[in-house]
Amino acid sequence: MDFTPTEEQEAVRELAARIFGDLATHERLAAAGTGGDAELWKALCAAGLPGAVEETGLLGLVLLLEEQGRVTAQVPLAASCVYGILAVVRHGTDEQRARLLPGLRDGTTVVTGAFPAGGSVVSEGERLSGIVEWVPWLRDATHVLVPDGARGLWLVRTEDAAPVEAVELTAPWSAGRLVLDGAPGERLGGPGAYEAVLAAARTAFAGLQAGVCAGSLARAVEYTSVREQFGRPLSTRQAVQLRAADAYMDTEAIRVTAYEAAWRLDEGLDAREAALTAAWWASEAGKRVVHTGQHLHGGMGADLDHPVHRHFLWGRQLDAYLGAGTELLAELGDLLAKGDVS
Repeated sequence: MDFTPTEEQEAVRELAARIFGDLATHERLAAAGTGGDAELWKALCAAGLPGAVEETGLLGLVLLLEEQGRVTAQVPLAASCVYGILAVVRHGTDEQRARLLPGLRDGTTVVTGAFPAGGSVVSEGERLSGIVEWVPWLRDATHVLVPDGARGLWLVRTEDAAPVEAVELTAPWSAGRLVLDGAPGERLGGPGAYEAVLAAARTAFAGLQAGVCAGSLARAVEYTSVREQFGRPLSTRQAVQLRAADAYMDTEAIRVTAYEAAWRLDEGLDAREAALTAAWWASEAGKRVVHTGQHLHGGMGADLDHPVHRHFLWGRQLDAYLGAGTELLAELGDLLAKGDVS
């Protein structure tokens, strides 16, 4: 395994970092409230970043999502790339790729996913019915990728669903309640497509968590380096150094496990175990890191308007979306017990 980014992946990551750094400022994020940032999304698409994922693969997407997570930029990059671009590229027909990819590249088509499958949606022929209580980025999406009870994948236009009811999550992910009542769906992929998309999604959102944690820790390091107590910076205190060191190691564990899972999926290898491992680290370690980031800010960390609080909210939301550590560990244990992983 070699996780060293290619020149193309590195160039795309650097471009993303510049765009996020210029546009995902604290002031703009505060103004966006709980909705998405349409201007930032347009800038990312104009720069060709979503479309670049076709060439840079899931590992390239993880690198992009790290940069998004560092600043908690409110755009549907993870959802539209993993449930849209990569799902269509890897599981769509030639006709579907030709029809759907242009809009996904330029951002006029935005896909999110009603994942993981909860058994609440049933398909009859090519019609779907059911309710998914919350879907991230649904209010910004033109399509949603929906697994049915048999874990078949269906692409549904949001205009064919009931009007989206806004759902406010812990993090401002422009979420909504999905209600399907005989909505027409378009089949995407065959047997095994659901498991492959789920593994890719877990990996992508683990990469996003790595960025969220890195951003939280960077803010804590900056704050404790200038905040003095009894005439000395907080960063000189051993207890602060140990908390920060533990958070750094947790962040690196999230990053390296996400890289491994992405590399395996890009190489066409079995990545179920690796994706679950990355998701578990993102869930369990991610919680620890964002709590540490807030704690090291002392009283400032309790300020709901402070930038570090946004990292705390994103970290906890990603924990919930990935499935919580105990659930992921149980699923990983079942997989290992069956002995059907390579």
